[in-house]
Amino acid sequence: MAVSTHSATPSMEVILVERGALTPQGLAAAQARQREGGGDLGSILLDMGLVPEGDLLEAQGLRLGIPVVSLADPSLELHRATDAFPLKFMQQYKFFPLRREDGVLSVVVSDPTDVETLDAIRLQSGCEIRVLLGAEREILKALEEHYAASSSMERIVRDIQDDESAPEATDDVAQLKDLASEAPVIRLVNLLISKAAESRASDIHIEPFEKTLRVRYRVDGVLVDTESPPKRLQAAVASRVKLMARMNIAERRLPQDGRIRMEVGGKDLDLRVSTIPTMYGESVVMRLLDRSSVLLGLDELGFPRHAQERFETLTTRPHGMILVTGPTGSGKTTTLYAALRRINAVDKKIITIEDPVEYQLDGANQIQVKPRIGLTFASGLRHIVRQDPDVVLVGEIRDRETAEIAIHAALTGHLLLSTLHTNDAAGAVTRLLDMGIENYLVSSTLLAVLAQRLVRRICPGCKRPFAAEDKVLQLLGVAASGSGSLQLFRGDGCAACNGTGYRGRMGIFEFLVVDDAVQRLILEKADANALRAEAMRRGMTTLWQDGCAKVAAGLTTYEEIVRVTREA
Repeated sequence: MAVSTHSATPSMEVILVERGALTPQGLAAAQARQREGGGDLGSILLDMGLVPEGDLLEAQGLRLGIPVVSLADPSLELHRATDAFPLKFMQQYKFFPLRREDGVLSVVVSDPTDVETLDAIRLQSGCEIRVLLGAEREILKALEEHYAASSSMERIVRDIQDDESAPEATDDVAQLKDLASEAPVIRLVNLLISKAAESRASDIHIEPFEKTLRVRYRVDGVLVDTESPPKRLQAAVASRVKLMARMNIAERRLPQDGRIRMEVGGKDLDLRVSTIPTMYGESVVMRLLDRSSVLLGLDELGFPRHAQERFETLTTRPHGMILVTGPTGSGKTTTLYAALRRINAVDKKIITIEDPVEYQLDGANQIQVKPRIGLTFASGLRHIVRQDPDVVLVGEIRDRETAEIAIHAALTGHLLLSTLHTNDAAGAVTRLLDMGIENYLVSSTLLAVLAQRLVRRICPGCKRPFAAEDKVLQLLGVAASGSGSLQLFRGDGCAACNGTGYRGRMGIFEFLVVDDAVQRLILEKADANALRAEAMRRGMTTLWQDGCAKVAAGLTTYEEIVRVTREA
């Protein structure tokens, strides 16, 4: 179907004014903005709030002679009309196949003037096309509900025989293996993993409850619900995951750990699997590690410039210890590998010992701890120092033994990088002292402590300015005088960010350098508050302050820094 307009057809803006949906003054303001910055007039009218979306669509439909359809109308009874198009193609070009009758495919589009897309739809479907006009957000939502992975899951679930005798609590290994080896169950578990990878998830949580089986993904540090299999497939899903991870599928009374290596969407994934028994069955968590992921540079992490310069300088020291602190999932390993990447050179021998090895670094000798055979952080570190390394990375200092060996390595001519679980930078010093490390050893070996958190970035696709409350401006350190000196942003939610308003993450940092003044306080066994106060007096930016600076720069939101720092 060709889309054309007759010369006598009034323009969209004229139709809007004639129908009373737009005032002449509003039209003039929108046209002035269009002359200044360009762009589509319809989008400008919506952004300025001058015209309701429904009226704008009606005017566009009248101008082009195309019927307008609301995909939010329940009377339409939406369904999957065709499998001719990949989901990503439909999302990119924003069209929804509505129905197929007698060789004619009715398609709801957001831009009926895109003739190339209409020709591609016609060619790929082999049908004549009936064009309908719809709202972009309704099209994307309908695609997610009817053409995304959820519908694939529904088809897979239909393929699985509804066997009421499916072993929910059997110890029959042969029966469990048969259940986990059925083709539909294999496809179902693979779908959960592939959808997680597409969503940029770091973890998959499969949680059994009394009447439901819940699946959630952790995306950008936050758990989100996703389409879940029915409760009756709980044993099938858990058994399949355990079989893939080479775990004992008959043992469901004790926690187990395993590992899966597989390729998903061209990515080489390493999945760490953990199961624990709960009241209603086994809870399964899979952590996704992309072994083909590209290492980030220090300048890509979100460091304040002055802190990055000091950090880079300290990583070139021939000996000493640098610690990175923060909770699990705060990006500590990513930061340490960014440092290793910067100093990695032919004249340096780098050895790492980790659990697990998350990144591949050419030129580094990387060791995976194996506690079952006695290869722990402490025992591995003892042997590493005999390998004549220049730089040593220890995945985590967990106990006194590891801390003592690490301190010894830093004293004997090695640069040692490691992590600790403390709330802030000053807390790392007191943690080492609490482990039993002598204060004079800490003061003489510790070069610096970097505390960090990860905050979500505002999605660039739906980023919008908004008027912040005076209380928020005051907490951010800005006098709320109404001068409008600070413009804050947030994401409205779009298809690119799955409606969250956020996409991707960045770090906020607190960098404590152990200079002469801090060394004296360590020797005096000062507490963390005294260390923190002295570091701030000497110019240290706290996590909260760095977060506020990133909010003011329009990179993240006030709610995010409150979520990760809990200081407001």
